[in-house]
Amino acid sequence: MPENLCSLPARDVTLRLVPMPADLNPNGDVFGGWIMAQVDIAGAIPARRRARGRVATVSVNSFLFKQPVSVGDLVSLYGEIVHVGATSVTVRVEVYAERHRDGQSITVKVTEAELTYVAIDSHGNKRPLPPEMPGKM
Repeated sequence: MPENLCSLPARDVTLRLVPMPADLNPNGDVFGGWIMAQVDIAGAIPARRRARGRVATVSVNSFLFKQPVSVGDLVSLYGEIVHVGATSVTVRVEVYAERHRDGQSITVKVTEAELTYVAIDSHGNKRPLPPEMPGKM
């Protein structure tokens, strides 16, 4: 599978980590479920900020695996709010892997997803989002 080389986005990274050998499937690639869990965490970060409190994942609207992730890749996840409702926040997450092969560093986009989170109160009940703070999103 040819890799589509790219650069990291010119915005703040939401989450960055390195998968370890325990995260690999029998084929030697990182488990898709591990990547899905990291995407959920990365998406919840901007959703929590916008909700100014707890959120719960209510929907995975789309999820596309474009490239495998390998042990030792530096995985960077970028979350961006794409829609705000009365109680919910939809976040697009893009995942990139920085790889070192044959003395060269390459970057590829490995996953993209869109998830919806709902703001919840201390009892786990849905609650309205607070008004947006000026200059924040």
